[in-house]
Formats: sequence, C-alpha cells, structure tokens
Amino acid sequence: MSSVTIRCRENGPLVIQGAFQIIDHLGNPFPLPQGKDTIALCRCGHSKNRPFCDGSHRTVGFQAGETAPPPQPASA
Repeated sequence: MSSVTIRCRENGPLVIQGAFQIIDHLGNPFPLPQGKDTIALCRCGHSKNRPFCDGSHRTVGFQAGETAPPPQPASA
C-alpha cells in the first residue's frame, strides 16, 4: 500500500504527495497532471484554479501557521 503525505505549508497551500485522487462533491475525480505525484491545494480561497493552488495566497496576504501538537511521551 502506498502512503500519502499532506503537508500544511506556512501561509500557503496544502501539499499532497503520493498516489491519490481528488473527488468533487458529485463524486467526479478532478484530472491531475500526469507523472506528477505532488499537488498543492488552495487554502486561501482566492485561487482561480480551485481546488488547486495558483499562488494567490502570496498576493492576498493569507496567513496560516497551524502546527501539530508536540508528541506525547510514551507512558511506562
């Protein structure tokens, strides 16, 4: 089974890497570029190519710096 990684870029898109599909609300798959295993999804809402990122976050001042909680120490 292949793994998929989703990275939250600070002040930028969600970057998905691996073998995946993106499906719309009607169940139809979005066409993905052939031979490309990394896609950036818009988080700012300003992309002209949604759900994909077109770099608009840079010009609209989008800010997002979410971080995951720190790992918890293993209990003994």
